[in-house]
Amino acid sequence: MNDFKPGLDGVIATDTNVSYLDVDNEEIVIRGYDLIELAGSKTYPEVAYLVINGNLPNTKELNSFQKLLLDDSAFPSETYDLLNLIPKSSMVMDVIRTGISYLAGFHSEQNLMDTSENQNLNKGTRLIAEVAILTANSHRILNGQKIIKPDSSKTFSENFISMILGKSVSQKQVEIFDKILTCYIEHEMPNSTFAARVIASTLSDMYGAFVGGISSLKGPLHGGANEAAIHMILDIKEKGGSKIAERYILDKLKNKERIMGFGHRVYMKKYDPRALFLKDYISDLESNIENGEELHNIYKIVENVMAREKGLYPNTDYPIALLFYMLGIPIPLYTPIFFASRTAGLVAHVIEQHNNNRLFRPRVLYTGPRGLKL
Repeated sequence: MNDFKPGLDGVIATDTNVSYLDVDNEEIVIRGYDLIELAGSKTYPEVAYLVINGNLPNTKELNSFQKLLLDDSAFPSETYDLLNLIPKSSMVMDVIRTGISYLAGFHSEQNLMDTSENQNLNKGTRLIAEVAILTANSHRILNGQKIIKPDSSKTFSENFISMILGKSVSQKQVEIFDKILTCYIEHEMPNSTFAARVIASTLSDMYGAFVGGISSLKGPLHGGANEAAIHMILDIKEKGGSKIAERYILDKLKNKERIMGFGHRVYMKKYDPRALFLKDYISDLESNIENGEELHNIYKIVENVMAREKGLYPNTDYPIALLFYMLGIPIPLYTPIFFASRTAGLVAHVIEQHNNNRLFRPRVLYTGPRGLKL
């Protein structure tokens, strides 16, 4: 037990050909490609197809795939009846989790426990569409708003953000939202992916693995950093803005408080490539909201203070938090959108786990008593 690593820090849990975080070269490898290059030139559906299938799609494959992503014909209307029964005090993540569980039962006639690659591909592609629908409409249901169904005349990302906001948006907004989804799509072995693979290793089905994945992502140490980051920026704005931003952060550091959106278990004290890529789009959205420039100034001051004082740089949640806010996306949807975009990555990992399965069964370092007598 000399190799004990609390939190499995740095432990290799499995082999994969889906993605890899090459920290030394500051590159996120997705099926052999650099994620940042993909985000700069490909759309979310193209990268989702790559993540799941292992190759970029040709035109015919992409058109067919996008058609499936916008098809709600397999999404039962009874799902909305169920979601309407959930207490309005619930979190969006809880509503989505319940919806996924229900949809598993609804599709059980298609042999839910068949974990073959073909069946998993069908279920996984359908889940990308279903989770997007659930994400947008769970929030709408909790807030007494009208349900919006997918519009097949739009692209996936345009449809997704339009369902969320309940209105049409500009092409620039769609482009930036699409790039955010792409940057969130896959990231090797974070807690939610590991949770999904552990569940899948029992030969549980795709939907069961997803329920575990979303439950993991609900925790603030994994998926809630984007929400915490925007609350911090808005708190600084409320208490004096850019004039007090540096003192605000210094006081928090003095009190040993965590600054969410900075640092990463893998990147440690290096800049997250996704954050470096996305922060340049903040200027494009400044005029979208009141005080946009001031919020951006606060963002930059906080970033500079953290680099100077702690040698820590933003992870992707920091720029995405402000970008989401400037896009008008409700804060309770930040983490659910993360999960919706990560759906493609989870699908790929569950398929890979099922295709070459070994049950996860780690041991422990026992620290309790021994030899007690009755």
